[in-house]
Formats: sequence, structure tokens, C-alpha cells
Amino acid sequence: MPKRFHAFACLLLLACLPQTAAARDRDYLPPEVERVMAQQHIPGTGLSVLVKEVGRDEPLLSYNSTVPRNPASTMKVVTTYSALEVLGPAYTWRTRAYATGPIRDQVLQGDLVLVGGGDPFLTAERWWGFVNGLRQEGIQRIAGDVIIDNSYFAPVGDDRGAFDNKPFSTYNVLPDALLVNFQTVTFSLFPDLAAGTLRASAYPWPANLKVDSAVRLDRGSCRRGGAGVEVSTPDGAAGNRVVFAGRYSSGCGAMSFTRAVMRAPEYAYGTFKTFWEESGGKLDGGWRIGVLPPGAKMVYSQDSLSLAEIIRLVNKFSSNTMARQLLLTLGAEKAGRPGTTSGGRSVIVDFLASQGVSIPDLVLDNGSGLSREERISAAGMADVLLAAWRSQYMPEFAASLPLSATDGTLRKRFRSPEMQGRLRMKTGTLEGVSALAGYVNAASGRTFVAVIIVNHPGASGGGGGAVQAALVQWVFGQ
Repeated sequence: MPKRFHAFACLLLLACLPQTAAARDRDYLPPEVERVMAQQHIPGTGLSVLVKEVGRDEPLLSYNSTVPRNPASTMKVVTTYSALEVLGPAYTWRTRAYATGPIRDQVLQGDLVLVGGGDPFLTAERWWGFVNGLRQEGIQRIAGDVIIDNSYFAPVGDDRGAFDNKPFSTYNVLPDALLVNFQTVTFSLFPDLAAGTLRASAYPWPANLKVDSAVRLDRGSCRRGGAGVEVSTPDGAAGNRVVFAGRYSSGCGAMSFTRAVMRAPEYAYGTFKTFWEESGGKLDGGWRIGVLPPGAKMVYSQDSLSLAEIIRLVNKFSSNTMARQLLLTLGAEKAGRPGTTSGGRSVIVDFLASQGVSIPDLVLDNGSGLSREERISAAGMADVLLAAWRSQYMPEFAASLPLSATDGTLRKRFRSPEMQGRLRMKTGTLEGVSALAGYVNAASGRTFVAVIIVNHPGASGGGGGAVQAALVQWVFGQ
């Protein structure tokens, strides 16, 4: 009898094994999701899904969940969560100014050294505040040069167009320890009927940026808009000259657009000089890149926004540059200066391991998702989100994610009244990639972690979003 009972128990256990495996990774999806996939021509081989209720071990839905895929900007979840835990929500970056000589009668008799601390959000307004704060320290004239010290980060190169050959796009701006205003300028063009041309202005206008407008102005109604205006940089994308040419109709009125320009150190110096002179200051010398010399005296410093505020900007608006600044900061603070991408990667991998999160196929490139190399599985991303949910800093992290039909990159998605504000999810889009990862507060009041990654040629053209909408609607109904 005992032997027969033992044999029966073994058979029962074996019979249960396939069902357990199926619960881990199913080969089917909800019918409504399969219908949408068929309509969008998205094959199952291009989709990975992991849905798990918070507090439960077994997933509600798992489909190709261990397949490594390109996550696009949802990779920012990994970077921002790791930075929040490793550095703490109150961490700040500091931008400093040092004098190499004495200050007498409001004259700095030496060089001014501007030391970048990696501030990811040193906007034109905050840079203006830095310049004016320095003026209040009793300096009216700088007799020497301005030295830009951006050595806190290791150089990452100058080719902003390396990813997609679009060096003027703001999402391609490279990180730098003294990155001012995301290295961008907003150009405004105004019709001048008397001169028969289009006048140009810029904000901010770096003192070392030359802007030429040779646009022919045609009288009449607006037909082509700004399509007839050609923008070029004769000295290359990193050069200090922008030229506008082509034709424009006077009936179109003024037009504005934003471009990434110059190199980070030139831009930082040029905007500093502009703001310095606008505030009544004088600058006798030129500028150069260098490192802080021994014996220099700090005369002014400015702290950034807190890390908790920074990750909100990174995730809500999917800032690639800010995410990359975070990765380099992790490297600088925990792996040694200057901060490097490899150092930042190792810090993140070690941190995740310390939290019991193992993602064997994780490939971190720059931490922003603007990469063809980065890889993570849906199960790995879900484990990161669950770790964040258990964190003491969960409120800060959750608050950084876009809210459905409310703000950030989800402002226009999931707009049904019952779903508004009940999803906190990071989006990700590249050509052939569409991803969504975060938390779903379902109609039942249950909270789910949901990760949906589509890697297929039709993913970024609306197909991936349609599949995500069907899956999230299904999860919301649980």
C-alpha cells in the first residue's frame, strides 16, 4: 500500500509539472490581444509579456518573458531606479566657480575656472542664475580667461549623429560634466518686409555662435510653412556657425524651432559670456578647456535639483541625455572618477545583484534606451519594477513614471475615464521597437506589474501601441 501510494504521488507530481511550466511561460495570449496582433501583423515571436500581481509569486501572464529584447526607453526604469537607490533621493550635483587669483576692486586678477559637476538639468534659466550669483560675489570684471573643467566625466565623443545621423535633434545630445541647456538653441525667424528677408534671433544666444540668414522673403499667403527654409552648419554639426537659406512666405509670420548646436564646452563658455555681459560684467580674456589648478579658491557654487526631482523629468519626458548623465554619475561616484559608461554599468549590475535581481541577458549600453545594443527580458524588467515597489523610495520612484491620460509620454494614451491616472508606466519607442513597463492599478483595486515589449518592423508604426492597449485593457479588467 505505501509503495502504491508513493507511485501515485509521483505520477500526480509529474502530471502537474507541465501545468506549472505553462503558468510560467504560456504559449497563448488573451483572445482579444491575439485579434489585435493579427490585425497589426505582429507575430507572437516579436512579443514578450510579463504581468504579475504585486504580492504574488506566480505571474498572471507570461509570454516569451525570458527572451532578451531591445526595450527602447523603458531601460530608463533600470537606470533611474538604480540611481535613486545608490545615490539617494536627496543627492544633488554641484556646479562651481573658482578664482586663480585675488579679487581686488571687483576685478578678478586671474582666471575663472568653471567646474562642471554633471548637473543633468542645468537649463538656460538656471545657468543665468549661476552667472548672476557669481556677480553677487563682488566680481565685475575677469582679467584672465575662462577655463572649462568638465573632467568629472570621461569624454564620450563629439558625434551627436552617430545613432541615426540626426546631430541637430535634441534627443541625440551627448552627456558632459558641464552640459548647459542641453546644448540647444531655440531659433526664431521673423519676416522683415522692408528688407525682403527673414531676420533671425536665438535664445540663448552663445556669444561665440554666428547666425546668418539669407532666406528670401516672398510676399503672399502661407503655403509651405517652414518647409522652404534650409538650415546648415558649414563648419559641421559641432561648428559655431548656423546658416539659414531658402524661401519663406511673409504670410506665414514668425517661426521657431530648436536645434542642438556646437560642442558642450564651447556652448557653456559662449552662454556664460553672453549672460555675464548682459548682467553688466566684463571679460578681458578668452577661454580654454582645462582642469582646476591647485590653490584656486572657490567663489561660488550652485546645487542642482534633487535626484528625486531629476528622475521625474527623466521618466516623465524620456530624456535620453539626462539618463546618460545619471549613468556617468553612478560611475563617477561609485566606481571612480572620471565617470565612465562602463563604470556606471558595473555599478548598476552590482546594485541589482545586491537586491537579488539577476538578469543574465541584461545588456546595458548607455542606460537611456537610445541604443540598438541594449537588451533586457520582460521578466528581468518586471523584477526591477517589483524591487522598486518594495523599496523605501517607492513613492519617489512611482511618482517619476508617466500617468495615463495625465502627463508625460502617457498624456494622450489610455484616455478612458476609468483608466485616467491609474497607470504609471514608462514608454519606449525606436524604429521597430515599442515597449511599455510599469504599474497598473486595476479596476478591482489590485496592483499589477506589467511589461510589454514588441520588437518587430511594424512595432513603432502604431502596431506595438495597439497591442499594448489591448493587453493593458485586459490587465485593467482583472
